[in-house]
Amino acid sequence: MRPALRSRILLGLLALGALPAGAQPGKRFGALDAPITVEVFSDMQCPACAAYHLETLRPLMKDYVATGKVFLVFRLTVNHRHSYRAARYMNAAALAGLFDKASEALFEKQQQWSETGDVEAALASMLTEAEMARIREQLETEEIESAIEADRALARTFQVRSTPTTFIRYRGETTPIVGVVRYTILRRYLDRLLGGAP
Repeated sequence: MRPALRSRILLGLLALGALPAGAQPGKRFGALDAPITVEVFSDMQCPACAAYHLETLRPLMKDYVATGKVFLVFRLTVNHRHSYRAARYMNAAALAGLFDKASEALFEKQQQWSETGDVEAALASMLTEAEMARIREQLETEEIESAIEADRALARTFQVRSTPTTFIRYRGETTPIVGVVRYTILRRYLDRLLGGAP
């Protein structure tokens, strides 16, 4: 697909709200009517995604999502050896209302479970037993596979070739960002969009 055509399709879908609205409820955060939408495609086993999540998205949640300025949507891709298993647990965590806590745990413990594949142990080291029970309860639901496939389909449609890839939408315009962006740079860009900086 030609880049210009792909961009028009992407902009059309974003303008219609198809991307954020189609996201699993537990993987979207903030007010749907926030002026800026940030959509992140990441892989739980990707080291760059871990750095991006912990160093950029964590403060973004506090400073922009919690204050109603940004609507944040997460999409999970499956590109590494244990990514699929991690995506299953993360989608179960989303259904249990624990996506944010589970993502922190898996990204912080990424090196350990990337070697062993023991995603559950990594989660259990940072979540309570009651929280783990809620996640386990959701693991076998039909929604897990459909959520994984929906994210993978969107990644293919928008030709997401590496992670993290971020789409920022503001007033009908979309800016794609491939790779890690430092929080100071992202904050400056968001503030400029919002009129808070020259």
